[in-house]
Amino acid sequence: MHVKIEENWKKQLSAEFEKPYFGTLVSFVKDAYAESTVYPAGNEIFNAFNFCHFDQVKVVIIGQDPYHGAQQAHGLCFSVREGTAFPPSLKNIFKEIQDDLGKPVPAHGSLERWARQGCLLLNATLTVEAHQPGSHQKKGWEHFTDAVIQKVSEQREHLVFMLWGAYAQKKSVLIDETKHLILASAHPSPFAAHKGFLGNRHFSKANQYLLNHGKEAVDW
Repeated sequence: MHVKIEENWKKQLSAEFEKPYFGTLVSFVKDAYAESTVYPAGNEIFNAFNFCHFDQVKVVIIGQDPYHGAQQAHGLCFSVREGTAFPPSLKNIFKEIQDDLGKPVPAHGSLERWARQGCLLLNATLTVEAHQPGSHQKKGWEHFTDAVIQKVSEQREHLVFMLWGAYAQKKSVLIDETKHLILASAHPSPFAAHKGFLGNRHFSKANQYLLNHGKEAVDW
């Protein structure tokens, strides 16, 4: 199946694109876009891959669903378009970066600059119906994104995986801890951030690990 995705990712994931579940998933997604409002825009579904090529990945951050409000989701987990108000989880992410690294809160909530530095900002489910959180779960996306995590773990070395919240932490079984760093904590949402996300110092820990293994730190 032809999928518009960055060339190195296409090579790594070509076997997934030929599996029956992926064809079923594509049919579901096409129908959903034709029949209702779905986020992100169709040409942004694979932005996480197109902004962060397979051989450039240094950090993997795992989310669950895209944002389901207008002008928010654009294919990168936790990120919103420039000019869009910060969702609560993103506010706490920026607060932790400020406390951890002393960096000021940025003017906008787009994390595209992280992606272009080697951060794979991967939601487990890559599409969602407007105002219907979880509406595209268990349609095949999780099967695909699990394969992505496993492939990155197998083929690359010395990456940092940030697993925030119980859902993301379940993905640890897909990651080889003998050659990667897993940083796990509570989710940055206001309901959980005070239970261990705030103060986790994941951003400085990630950069130190990258530097220790000959990689460039991320400018968070």
